Amino acid sequence: MKQLKLTSFVIFLFFLTESLSLPTKPQDVDDVSITQKFIFEKFGYITTITFAQYIQEASFEEVETLVKAATEYKDQCLANVTLPHCSKLANVALLDVICAGEQLPEKHNFSHCCSKVGFERRLCFFRNKKANVGFLPPLPSLDPEEKCQAYKNNRESFLSNYIYEVARRNPFVFAPTLLTVAARFEEMAETCCGEQDKANCFRTKAQPVIQYLKASSSYQKTVCGTYWKFGPQVLKSINIAILSQKFPRIEFKELTSLLEDVVSNHDECCEGDTVHCIRTRSTVMSHICSKQESISSKIKECCDMKIPARGECIISTIKDDRPKDLPLREAKFTENENVCEERNADQDSFMDEFLYEYSRRHPELSIPELLRIARVYDDLLKECCNAENPPACYRNAENKFNETTEKSLKMVQRECEHFQNLGKDDLKYHYLIKLTKIAPQLSTEELTFLGEDMVTALITCCTLSEEFACVDNLMDLVLGEMCGVNENRTINPAVDNCCKTSVAFRRPCFEGLGADKTYVPPSAASQGLFTFHTDLCQAHNEELQRKKDRFLVNLVKLKPELTDEELRSSLTDYTNMVDKCCKAEGPEACFNEEGPKLAAKSQAA
Repeated sequence: MKQLKLTSFVIFLFFLTESLSLPTKPQDVDDVSITQKFIFEKFGYITTITFAQYIQEASFEEVETLVKAATEYKDQCLANVTLPHCSKLANVALLDVICAGEQLPEKHNFSHCCSKVGFERRLCFFRNKKANVGFLPPLPSLDPEEKCQAYKNNRESFLSNYIYEVARRNPFVFAPTLLTVAARFEEMAETCCGEQDKANCFRTKAQPVIQYLKASSSYQKTVCGTYWKFGPQVLKSINIAILSQKFPRIEFKELTSLLEDVVSNHDECCEGDTVHCIRTRSTVMSHICSKQESISSKIKECCDMKIPARGECIISTIKDDRPKDLPLREAKFTENENVCEERNADQDSFMDEFLYEYSRRHPELSIPELLRIARVYDDLLKECCNAENPPACYRNAENKFNETTEKSLKMVQRECEHFQNLGKDDLKYHYLIKLTKIAPQLSTEELTFLGEDMVTALITCCTLSEEFACVDNLMDLVLGEMCGVNENRTINPAVDNCCKTSVAFRRPCFEGLGADKTYVPPSAASQGLFTFHTDLCQAHNEELQRKKDRFLVNLVKLKPELTDEELRSSLTDYTNMVDKCCKAEGPEACFNEEGPKLAAKSQAA
């Protein structure tokens, strides 16, 4: 069967009643025809994603039962569209299927959601999702030969199970992304199962897929967290900055029209409505391709592709060149005598246009930096438009923008100096200590992952020519992960303030945080921390490193008053102890003797 790359976010004709408007152009007719065929082929995978993300605890067999019920529901409506229940929107119908599942609501503790209706029910299911999936068992790891045999025996069931496992561990990732991951996994299985060294093939080919999923998950969770905490206007500003940088030729009027589809897409994707997420994402891509000559010179080849492939191509394409006739400064916002009158006439539209004009002129800046500059400009106008001579006041706006960028640039330079001066491991320990002192309430697992992500950001960016934008963008995504998706997440007062006050100034806010003064270390934590066993000697390099990272984080949680030097000294003692005891004749006895010594030394520090 021909493999389809699925990132293209197609129009989803879930039930016939959801096709509210007929296509008017030949290309649209063709799109609908291709999409409908594609969707019917992938119906089981899409509903598997929906159910696995909403009920993460459900077994694969339970999800399969729900998929079967949804398929029967769909088939009934295709056979007779006049049936009363066929007028429901797709996500409503899928939630109905979940709530009708035998004993499922009580068993998995979501019956309180099923008692609600409309938006309240959808919101309840969304809030029921858990980002920290430590309650789930480790992802099953099959021997490559077993994996390939299972794939050959029942391809559909094998891929459905894979999608189920990935979806429930990534409950906030958009459906199109998960379909892309599934397609790449299928390509991987096709290739590697024909290789002699299957294990090495899977290991090599899996890495870029894992990185794609991780990067997409980080971005989507951050965007959705922003949407739920700050509302659609802030999400709109983020998308203005992104699209204006990527498509600097686009006219403001066209951008405004495109943004309606984009913001609607995030609304549905963030809520977990897989059907409309896929559908509106396709609308966005169709919109861009229908106006490609006035939007970008880089997407022609993408738009010539069929629907399932063009979305991924457009998303990954590089920024278009800045128009040669576009001056570096837009005088309208700093030298116009009527700035205050224009701003007061429609403040949101005025600020949107400022962000559009500034972003398309500055591809070298990060998205958070563009938002900071817009915020600085807005604050300046609030002051200047009440001044005696407004034009004299806002004429120096560019200096304010430069000052803001200079501060952000110094922050990035300091971080890249850490990267240059410290090795990879020491850099990670630096961030593990810093993050744990700032947010000791987070789980050990989450803190270790956040520390790794910060190191990855610096390793990725600090040698690039576009160092500033790269570091600022990626580090902000890590902080977005920390702040979480749900608007009601709390960590501690200082962190919550940084997460909830301003998206634009989240990074500088975190930069100024010290150790959490409200934190009270657990009194009994030391009992397990300094008890060691021979499993340390069986751990492979990667797992041994993870245990070392967890030891450091737990030590900071236990003794947050220790200095960085004292913590690093204890970590060195831990490493030396493991090395010594694993070489001893009786490792267990050695650990029993050395563990208390390490505890006493750490307590005395």
